[in-house]
This record gives sequence, structure tokens and C-alpha cells, in this order.
Amino acid sequence: MKVLLLALLIFILATPCALSQELGSWTALSKKDAEKVLNSSPWGQTQTDTDTSEMFFSPTRPGSSSIGKPETSKNPIGSQQSINNNRADQGATNQPISVNYHIRLLSAKPIREAISRMVMLENAQPVEDISALMQPFVDRDFGQYIVVSVVFDSTDGRYSGPALQAFGSSTAATLKNKTYLERKDGKRLYLMDYRAPQADGLGAKFVFERSPDGKPFINGDSGNFRFYSEVSDKIKLNVKYNVADLIYNGRLEY
Repeated sequence: MKVLLLALLIFILATPCALSQELGSWTALSKKDAEKVLNSSPWGQTQTDTDTSEMFFSPTRPGSSSIGKPETSKNPIGSQQSINNNRADQGATNQPISVNYHIRLLSAKPIREAISRMVMLENAQPVEDISALMQPFVDRDFGQYIVVSVVFDSTDGRYSGPALQAFGSSTAATLKNKTYLERKDGKRLYLMDYRAPQADGLGAKFVFERSPDGKPFINGDSGNFRFYSEVSDKIKLNVKYNVADLIYNGRLEY
């Protein structure tokens, strides 16, 4: 957690932000409420992809077949045995495995408040010290940018590993034509920049221009919009946000 705090401090100081003289109500959020904001709220949603193939692990004896013939490359049982052997080597679970993608509007203040509160709850330093450190991050002005962050987790490292590799190897160039925000009217805003996951605990960051053509792409009349990205052939993110639900303290936060 000390590494996370240091990384967040660097993240804060590296860009302009507005400083608040008073601490907001975010310091009183419970852990449960902070997690809800991050993972199941108007500003943070979770997409869960589940692989059920592990449910059908049925081992057979090496070299066996229903007609007593030796294994060949055309023997379906032999092929199944090869698959089973590979899965046994990796540690088959015999149950569905899920990867959770937590897709958050990082440029929305409620998300930054929830992140800051989680840092506070998980750190042993005095509350006053942590809150003072995190307040500039909470109050940061993202200006002309919309930033979507993606944090992922899985109970099985065989699945989180490939996800980490996919997000880590992606670039703005590889993602720009298949990553966008799409409004209810069908108009799309394509990716402007991308930052791979770093040691800041904030995940991968997808950056979009807030006001192309001089006016906000998202406004109170947009109805809803979705974030879509094909990070890899197997990772396709697709979540929808309702603009009417993004009002926070009288302001549209996204």
C-alpha cells in the first residue's frame, strides 16, 4: 500500500489539480460503500467474463480407447487425453473461472473519492495524513479529457496473467480503431490516448477528448453512452452509462 500511495502522489503531482481547503464527505465512506461506487454504481461497473470449459474435465488413462487400439493423431480419445494431460499439468479446477473487469470513469469525482477512501482504509498511517495526501487527487481537474480506467482480477492466475499481458502490450495505436465511447444517437468518439497499467493501482487508462469540435461529446441530453474496447481477441469490454444517473452534487460527473 505504501507503493500505491507513492505512485498516486507522483500521479497527482505530475498534472495540474485544484486544491480544496476542506475535506469532503468521502472520508466518511464505509468500505462497503466505497467498493459499491467503484464496482457497481453509475460511475463504476463490473463486466464478468466466465470460462466454463473447466467444468468438463474427464480424465482417461493414457493409451486407452474404446476399441483397444493404440493412440493415433486421429484418435479422439487420445486427443482428449492430451488435453486432459495439459490441464492436469496446469491444475484443472473442475469449475467455471471468471475474470472481473472493473470499468470506471476515473475522470468522475465519485470514483476518485472511493479510490482515496480505500487507500485510507487500507493504510496504517494517521487518517489526517492520508486524507491530506489524497485530497488533491480527489479534486484533480481532468480538463478536456474523459478517462476510463480498467482494473481486473480473477481467482485463477492462468486467467489474470493473459489479461495483464493483453493490457500491458496494448498501445493507443493498436486500440484507437476499436475503442470508443458511443452515444445513444450512434455517434462515436474514438480513443485519443492509452496508458498501460502501472504501479499506481489505477489500472489501464483509456483517454478521450471531452469536447471535440468545441462542444462536450456527453451532455445532459445524451441519454446514455457506452464504452467499448477490443483489447484482444478474447477481451472485449462493453458497458453502458446512463447520463441521468451521473449527476453528483448538482454536477454532471464523467
